[in-house]
Amino acid sequence: MKSLLEFLNGAHTSFQAIAQVRQVLKENNYEELIEGKDWNLKEGGRYFIVRNESSVIAFRIPKNDFNGFMIGASHSDSPSFKIKENPEIVQNGYVKLNVEGYGGMLMGPWLDRPLSVAGRVIVKEGDRFVTKLVDVDRDLLLIPNLAIHMDRGANKDHSWNVQIDMLPVLGEESAKGSFMKIVAQAAGVEEKDIISHDLFLYIRQKGTAWGADNEYISAPHLDDLQCGYGDLNGFLNSTDSASVPVLAIFDNEEVGSRTKQGADSSFLEDTLTRICAAFHKDLRAAAASSFMVSADNAHAVHPAHPEKADPVNRPLMNKGIVIKYNANQFYTTDGVSAAIFKEICAAVNVPVQTFTNRSDERGGSTLGNISNSHISLNTVDIGLPQLAMHSCYETAGVRDTEYLIKAMTEFFSSSLKDEGQGAYTLTK
Repeated sequence: MKSLLEFLNGAHTSFQAIAQVRQVLKENNYEELIEGKDWNLKEGGRYFIVRNESSVIAFRIPKNDFNGFMIGASHSDSPSFKIKENPEIVQNGYVKLNVEGYGGMLMGPWLDRPLSVAGRVIVKEGDRFVTKLVDVDRDLLLIPNLAIHMDRGANKDHSWNVQIDMLPVLGEESAKGSFMKIVAQAAGVEEKDIISHDLFLYIRQKGTAWGADNEYISAPHLDDLQCGYGDLNGFLNSTDSASVPVLAIFDNEEVGSRTKQGADSSFLEDTLTRICAAFHKDLRAAAASSFMVSADNAHAVHPAHPEKADPVNRPLMNKGIVIKYNANQFYTTDGVSAAIFKEICAAVNVPVQTFTNRSDERGGSTLGNISNSHISLNTVDIGLPQLAMHSCYETAGVRDTEYLIKAMTEFFSSSLKDEGQGAYTLTK
């Protein structure tokens, strides 16, 4: 649990999250490939590719022949507020930052908390455009609530206007012109050398374990870095099989995945195509004997609002991995993929739960069906049960992370073979 908290506490944006994944992969002897260069892939080789500094795909080539891919996918981004261009607004004695919402967040929890800024800046060094990650590691900003004396309806149904209510305060009028200076100093560059930036707000509160028996964890970015962490550790712990294990962590799931580094991009397809080409494989045949676990957290039954859950499919924290179903295919799970994943979990004694939305309410979707539009293969949508999804401080179960690591270790160590006519063989 300490390792997960350390990962979450350093993953203020997708850029910082993937930087940590990159470091872990290098420490485990995975070679970084560059998309714009030729790849010299070898049997027994360990490789990874980073796209946009915010998405990563890692894979391992078995020493013997392979027939398909076992893919574990999650996402690196979380709802937040992005800093706009020309960010400072000087008004009414304050300097505020101009922001816009990224993803569908719960806005209320962002108020009255110490905040800061992280992300990346782009600088020019000679004729090169260079990315520099930046994290202003101090209490820098705050979004103040309006006092109840001035908003008597504050404790009733309430809504917030991002352009009015959610602009963080940087300082007094004398702070004018200081924001980009602060960012430049944190990035170790000259302000004049910053050409552009992708910067986001983050809360300064660190993750913690709590509860009568320390059975819960609360932290920023549990959706979906808890799954990303579980997938990563399962991938690293796994052993070789007759399939290529593939770890994929995509950016921009919270805004529809329609970017060059999202699940709706060519990133996964490009990577698998190049792997197949290196070993004279047909990608279409390999895809038939492949499987994807799309891992994105799920809703636990809420202690104050149990009526929001389905009458019988009611996941609880610390009770196991959740398989997610939807008749309209907002989740990709079907009878085949559910059966295969249940078998994988049963092999390592990992408990499984089920989630469906109430039939009179529509829920969210995730990256599984989006990715499947590019690479069609058997896919199951899963998640770990949590509370307060899309809050800046979410809650989940301590034991569920270990369940996911065990299940994904077994998954990445397994191989699937398409036998035709709806039959599949799962082996190690």
